[in-house]
Amino acid sequence: MTAEKPTELSYNPHMPLSQALLLPRIVIENIMPTLEGGQFAVKAVVGQDVPVTAKVFADGHDKLAVRLRWRGEADEVWQSTVMNDLGNNGWQGQFHVDVQGRYLFCIEAWIDQFASFRYELEKKHAAAVPVSLELQEGRLHVQQAAERSEGQLSEQLAALHHELSGLLETEQVALFLHPRSADLMAQADHRAFLSLSPELPLDVERELAQFASWYELFPRSITDDPKRHGTFNDVHSRLAMIQDMGFDVLYFPPIHPIGRSYRKGPNNSLTAGPDDPGSPYAIGSEEGGHESIHSQLGTREDFRRLVAAASAHGLEIALDFAIQCSQDHPWLKQHPGWFSWRPDGTIKYAENPPKKYQDIVNVDFYAAEAIPSLWVELRDIVVGWVEEGVKIFRVDNPHTKPLPFWQWLIADVRALYPEVIFLAEAFTTPAMMARLGKVGYSQSYTYFTWRNTKHELATYFSELNESPWRECYRPNFFVNTPDINPAFLHESGRPGFLIRAALATMGSGLWGMYSGFELCESAPVPGKEEYLDSEKYQIRPRDFNAPGNIIAEIAQLNRIRRQNPALHTHLGLKVYNAWNDNILYFGKRSVDGSNFILVAVNLDPHNVQEANFELPLWEMGLPDDATTHGEDLMSGHRWDWHGKYQFMRIDPAYQPFGIWRISTS
Repeated sequence: MTAEKPTELSYNPHMPLSQALLLPRIVIENIMPTLEGGQFAVKAVVGQDVPVTAKVFADGHDKLAVRLRWRGEADEVWQSTVMNDLGNNGWQGQFHVDVQGRYLFCIEAWIDQFASFRYELEKKHAAAVPVSLELQEGRLHVQQAAERSEGQLSEQLAALHHELSGLLETEQVALFLHPRSADLMAQADHRAFLSLSPELPLDVERELAQFASWYELFPRSITDDPKRHGTFNDVHSRLAMIQDMGFDVLYFPPIHPIGRSYRKGPNNSLTAGPDDPGSPYAIGSEEGGHESIHSQLGTREDFRRLVAAASAHGLEIALDFAIQCSQDHPWLKQHPGWFSWRPDGTIKYAENPPKKYQDIVNVDFYAAEAIPSLWVELRDIVVGWVEEGVKIFRVDNPHTKPLPFWQWLIADVRALYPEVIFLAEAFTTPAMMARLGKVGYSQSYTYFTWRNTKHELATYFSELNESPWRECYRPNFFVNTPDINPAFLHESGRPGFLIRAALATMGSGLWGMYSGFELCESAPVPGKEEYLDSEKYQIRPRDFNAPGNIIAEIAQLNRIRRQNPALHTHLGLKVYNAWNDNILYFGKRSVDGSNFILVAVNLDPHNVQEANFELPLWEMGLPDDATTHGEDLMSGHRWDWHGKYQFMRIDPAYQPFGIWRISTS
């Protein structure tokens, strides 16, 4: 077999001189934050300062001028600021974003000839080296700058040149080195060998995309009788308590009509009784599909009233966007070409072996009849709910749908409504979870649910603070879901629930819980991480004031989060030394350093644990023997710490964690 001859460009190792002369003389590389060279946008939120770093250098010893440029994508005018030289070719700058939407930023650099002249002049003059020729060169720089400038700047530079011509050498040196001379020359700089980096995208979202507390409930279970279907109007009775617990997002599983065919019964049984409500994820019936509301929940006007009432309680309604259908969904008759059919004429239902979901069928995104009509229909469904006041969507299993679809849909929706937030329910491989963040998802479910040991948690928390995760992925630490009853909670009792609540609320700016967690519900299907008598298949009334609840603790944890800026993001978390494998000890500090929170969690729900630990005095620029002030944010107790080495004792029967604010005053 004959090898294919390489193309002329790849085969010829010699670059033509004409091409070499067009290459940039100044190198701009390793720009951060960036994702895959600018293929995807990095994430930020409104009100944030976006730090940018890069390596910028050129041949020789000339001084470089390096500026950071940025603009809103729809803006015509670029803003810019000087970047600071960090040494070793490192440069740093930052810009502020105060509007939602897409931004672009880049770095420009050029050889600053006057700064190079000033640097050499200052060194030679300090070393008593004759500088008469250098002064002549400097005056020529000023003259040329005046000639290429216009208006007042040209006049000011001409006056500077005239003034220099009449001074003694030492006086000329002083004037050349004066900041006013540098400023005038910078305004007239012709930017020799100007180089520009590629323009890099940045998505700026509202704060709720990075800092929020989610509460999930099934509206149909807000009832006092398992035989009576709860309604939107019933949910009003829960709003005040959910607000008091400190939540700001109220999330509902699908609220659409539920199919009858192959409806599941209690505990996912294959046979449903005539009054069994079925799984809300089997979307669609003769009443309608994804655009419709289940009639037993109420009317569209009822839903609108609930959205308004929730808003009055400081809560936003989030809806589930589950792209799947019951076998009674209207689309099967209206658009059969959107689905996959078997050779015998039956439709292929959903499977996740050994699990089978006979009540659910999936659309085929790349079926000939589905392009573009299915894609547009799904986009219009999202927009329809946005127009009803829903600005947050939890998306069911997005990793099982095409990435190009999500990249298009999210961008298309946000072009009209930049405030819309998408949460990915993606328990899948790390690469896919990261990619969903890159294509536009605001936040994602995580592996937190299955990280229990000190090593597992420390490793995972640290990983989320590293590239590329920190640029593309905001973790939402859900402590449980209707699908996941974590094994850790099965036998850990009330302390176990407090442990997971503390880890979630302090570990990330985003966390969530499914109702029942505050009541320490944990009865599993034997041998599985699933809830016995799962609410997915039946109506489950609850006594939300039942003894043993952790409502007060959850409210205090959320209050601590709101009051401490260091806790408004997962970023900046550092794990510190506590010499006990059952105690995870970490800290978070605000960007300006004014707010410093330390968290210690006893990961053993059954036993008291003790440990010697280090106060991170080095983070505060303090010596090892410094005195600092501590405050227990759960109890309000205050004290002084003396020195770096301290001791802790954590009793899970009392409170399995400590949250302390450390300060110097």
